[in-house]
Amino acid sequence: MSWPPHITVAAIIPRNDHFLMVKETNNQIEVYNQPAGHLEPHENLLQATLREVKEETGWRVELTALTGIYQYHSGRDDILYFRFTFLAEPIKQISDQLDPDIISCHWLSMEDIRAKPLRSPLVETCLQDYLNGQLFPLSAYNEVKQP
Repeated sequence: MSWPPHITVAAIIPRNDHFLMVKETNNQIEVYNQPAGHLEPHENLLQATLREVKEETGWRVELTALTGIYQYHSGRDDILYFRFTFLAEPIKQISDQLDPDIISCHWLSMEDIRAKPLRSPLVETCLQDYLNGQLFPLSAYNEVKQP
């Protein structure tokens, strides 16, 4: 297993019983995912989530809750992932320019999502946790800075 683990963020963005999803290529296969990506140097988890949503969808969102923290070991590439998934309210689409790795973005129903090839099992797990009412206040996340 690779070490250190990869720290990733994702956003669940619901609107009218649909979720904002991205279509992307992973290992030469087109798959669907929540807007998601890696934590970058000098940003916190909230900043990373907002950046990834903007880059991958062109939407400005407001984070409203933490839906879960997930550990996933990908047997395909032997990478250990820690994913922090946040609930976000869509505010406004501010750009139609998408990250080059994103093919397109779509508002999909849960039924549509289940019928699509997904990037990993985390996609459906996170959505199901949200649909089951699993929400934690953003105050559950704390960033402690060096004095």
